Amino acid sequence: MLKKLLLAVCVSGIALTACAADNAATAVPATDAPVPGPMLGDGVDAAALKQVQQSLAKLAPGVQVAVVNLAPLPGFYQVIASGQLVYVSTDGKYLLNGDLVDLGAKKSLNDAAWAAYRKAELAKVPSSARIEYAPANPKYRVTVFTDVTCPYCKVLHEHIAELNKEGIAVDYLAWPREGVTNPLGHPTATYKTMVSAWCATDRKAALTEAFAGHEPKAASCSNPVRAQFELGEKLGVSGTPAIFTPSGRMVGGYLTPAQLLQVLQKEG
Repeated sequence: MLKKLLLAVCVSGIALTACAADNAATAVPATDAPVPGPMLGDGVDAAALKQVQQSLAKLAPGVQVAVVNLAPLPGFYQVIASGQLVYVSTDGKYLLNGDLVDLGAKKSLNDAAWAAYRKAELAKVPSSARIEYAPANPKYRVTVFTDVTCPYCKVLHEHIAELNKEGIAVDYLAWPREGVTNPLGHPTATYKTMVSAWCATDRKAALTEAFAGHEPKAASCSNPVRAQFELGEKLGVSGTPAIFTPSGRMVGGYLTPAQLLQVLQKEG
């Protein structure tokens, strides 16, 4: 995957406050479900998309291109593919991986592109697929990719009441760090636990029990756990908790209630 090829030069800002994915786990196997076509920005046509796909395929055959825009950097496309944001030259000869900074404005040009994409993708997740812990009249809402075996996720969940008291609603999506299947193709233990929580009659109670280290009653149903794991990979999630604000920004890693409230107040 493109992510693995670029991993050596990618630096995670949440590494010390998040539980990393198990890189030994097998990725989600390919399915026969149709793959939505890439989003193309103004000035990007089918020929440009083909050029980008061919260029990236030299590094990672089968890479899934999600977004192609003209980059603020002349002569390059800004591309989101397989959970990475990179820049590909319009002639297909060069790839840049890193943060593009507007020196005049003193801001990252990667952040806005990521936020817009993530916001759009998260908006597609129905409320019925989320496990929500919310006050009566929330002022703010965050989406959190979580794993019941992750220590930082457990600490975050221990502060759910405090977060709700501050007016923050938490929508959980499942992201088992072990992956969906192990190298032998069998469902991972964490995946099965999270499926049981998402299929429980009282999902909130089951998830809280799972965070406390108690295995929820085994259950199965048509559930969104696999789809949410795939979505997390598309959005660049590499560890848990992965916290997204309403604007689509990924702001954690674990944050204390006070830290998260400050982030949300600043964002408005």
